[in-house]
Amino acid sequence: MSENPNIPGIKLQVFIETYGCQMNEYDSELVRSILSGNGFGEAADLKSADVVLLNTCAVRENAHNRIYGRLQQLVKYRESNDREITVGVLGCMAQNLKMELLDNDLSVDLVVGPDSYRNLPQLIYEARNGAYELAIDLSEFETYDDIYPARQKGVNSWIAVMRGCDNFCTFCVVPYTRGRERSRSLESVVAETRRLVDEGYSQVTLLGQNVNSYHHNDHRFADLIKAVAEVPGIKRVRFTSPHPKDFPDDLLEAIQSHPQICKHIHLPLQSGSDRILNLMRRQHTAEEYIALTQRIRKIIPDIILTTDILLGFPTETREDYEETVNLMKDVKFDSAYIFNYSERKGTVAQRRWPDDVPPDDKKYRITQLNDIQKKISQELNKRHIGKIQEVLVEGPSRRNSNDWSGRNDGGISVIFPHSDEKPGDYIDVKINGATAVVLKGQRV
Repeated sequence: MSENPNIPGIKLQVFIETYGCQMNEYDSELVRSILSGNGFGEAADLKSADVVLLNTCAVRENAHNRIYGRLQQLVKYRESNDREITVGVLGCMAQNLKMELLDNDLSVDLVVGPDSYRNLPQLIYEARNGAYELAIDLSEFETYDDIYPARQKGVNSWIAVMRGCDNFCTFCVVPYTRGRERSRSLESVVAETRRLVDEGYSQVTLLGQNVNSYHHNDHRFADLIKAVAEVPGIKRVRFTSPHPKDFPDDLLEAIQSHPQICKHIHLPLQSGSDRILNLMRRQHTAEEYIALTQRIRKIIPDIILTTDILLGFPTETREDYEETVNLMKDVKFDSAYIFNYSERKGTVAQRRWPDDVPPDDKKYRITQLNDIQKKISQELNKRHIGKIQEVLVEGPSRRNSNDWSGRNDGGISVIFPHSDEKPGDYIDVKINGATAVVLKGQRV
């Protein structure tokens, strides 16, 4: 544990817990880099921590509940501990709730939004000297492109190529917690990719709230993803998430033609009802969405297509829900993340409409739609049986220590008996079985 060069006498170990999306995982890597560069150490566990930082998500109600529960646990932990422990909330929930986190009995010492991580070393120091620190200014320029993330060991690497969102979907809190869109330079993303290859990574996922809005100087997202895919040593390039309203053909052609760009597109739908899509301000119709999926499959016939669905949006009727069901059956997604609507503070939906869909209706709809999607996923996964697929080994299967798990090019989990593989290896697996969520096979 080294002494902080900027704050003499402070020697602190920091423990970071991350909740939510891949962007939050990446932001935690940035925070580790900033803190280690200022003399802070990384605690191996909570017991050895002087500072506990929760990097939070504000998109789903479940994430809020988990973080509030964790903060309540930390209150008791601090009361039973002789050592001074500083607790901070970072990220989207910090930006969304602001003073609420300081004004209650959760004993939070600092609240820091996603654009203020450079100030963390000083904020921690001031919090440990008795101040309650609030840093929630949003930036029009901050991209952290000069900070190389402190990645933890694994086979997956992420790069945030842009931050913020300009879409302002009425249910979504992201524009209010992460600000307006701004993109990194193509050169900085390629340079970071080269460094992560030097660290042993061969797969990278390009992140943004709406990656197909990426633009920097004359470069668009298709230019960026091709440049990353051309970096020597990169074998797989993924990206998430695009928006259906602006999906250029040059990006589809890049995915189709470049062997390093994975044949997987996650294309959030949210609803199959035009009325609900309009209330959500999604800027496309169900018919336009279907036409896009047809164009994608025409250009990239072997594409794996996944989506997000948000059920129970205010005023959603049974007829609106049935339109979503019909679209799901028509498009046939390989998999879908299906959620029930919950109010998010500060969004247009929260301000304008009551959360009026009865809980029993929400429960019925999400259960039924998950059952429908499960049947579709199982049907589509069977088409892989008999094929030999290249699999990136990730590690032991959670269900059976004798099996290992990896992912194919399309991002589908593949389970196979463990022999001499190690995480990060690429192996050929012949698929001999399929469920709704995984493929099963034998190494060849």
